Amino acid sequence: MKNIVVLGGGYAGVMCAVRLALRTRKLDVSITLVNPSERFTERLRMHQVAAGHELADFRIPELLGERVTFVRGWATAIDTARREVTVDIGDGSRTLPYDKLVYALGSYTDTSVVPGADDHAHTLNGSRPARSMALHLASLAENGGTVAVCGGGLTGIEAATEIAENHPSLQVSLISTEQPGWMMGEKARAYLYSAFDRLGVTVHTGARITKVLPGGVEVAGGRLIPADVSLWTAGVKAHALAAESGIKVDRKGLILVDPALRSLSHPEIYAIGDAAAARQAWGAIHGTCQSGIPSGAHAADSIARELRGRAVKPFRFGYFHQPLSLGRNDALIQFTRHDDTPGRFFLKGKAAVLYKEWVSSTPPKAYVKTHRYPAPVSLSRGGRATREPFMEL
Repeated sequence: MKNIVVLGGGYAGVMCAVRLALRTRKLDVSITLVNPSERFTERLRMHQVAAGHELADFRIPELLGERVTFVRGWATAIDTARREVTVDIGDGSRTLPYDKLVYALGSYTDTSVVPGADDHAHTLNGSRPARSMALHLASLAENGGTVAVCGGGLTGIEAATEIAENHPSLQVSLISTEQPGWMMGEKARAYLYSAFDRLGVTVHTGARITKVLPGGVEVAGGRLIPADVSLWTAGVKAHALAAESGIKVDRKGLILVDPALRSLSHPEIYAIGDAAAARQAWGAIHGTCQSGIPSGAHAADSIARELRGRAVKPFRFGYFHQPLSLGRNDALIQFTRHDDTPGRFFLKGKAAVLYKEWVSSTPPKAYVKTHRYPAPVSLSRGGRATREPFMEL
């Protein structure tokens, strides 16, 4: 029997496990997925939780199906020589042997880059911190107050607009070094700013944050932007387990992989999602659900091929869209080229709301469908731009 262990029950990890179960159903394998919680965290929706909305309760063991064993715990060590993973299961530890290991631990918001962010800012690193912020906002909204969202990327924009819509008594500021929506086309960005105006979100552009304080956010030049509650969404950090285990990583802590997503230093280990320093001919893939789920499916297919003695294929991926919710009643979808630069077309308003909800609700349904057949998991493979791998296998 071959033992396959998947570390991480996020979008990429769950897809990899369920597709492995399907692809290896006629082989003698044992598949185990390790995650600290039984509840599946819809990271695409954490801004909704922070604003005070409740989400559906998806349980990872139910999504995985009968052929995958779920272990609730934290992976604390990887012994690459013995091919074993040590898992903290709360009342002790457990050792899991592996022949193939899939590293899908992802990343989390980095609050270490600016003094005070770790102590005074909330994050969206899972359901628990998002719910903690929701409680603070609900209390603050009773008498009015100020909220600062630090970071003008897609997460920051979604959080700022969601909070402003759900708590109109709060004054919401979005603080960003770059112009929010810089990754979009000019017309889409104009629509985004009209949504900011409609919802009363104050945008501070070109503001380099130097410190987060209990009562506000300090930017370069000493100016203080008042905030009773601060949310940090600027930048992410990789989990340290790979580097601590002697697996070769880049300067950000992402596992260096070959075109098939195998570790360069330990080819029996696959890295997927935003734990992998994956590249295409057009450049580096940045971690999103859009790229994470296809990478999980690709790793599953590759492991199944290896177990059958067949050669693996390079991972091919191209971006297709940038879905962005602007509260519950508005949204913006920027369609992109394969390298994630903006294309000519975008959706807005109600049509975009329906599109965004389809995107956000698809993963749990796809996992269950994968119990029976290998459903398509990628809207784009990048066309001709990815037919040649960045590195030779």
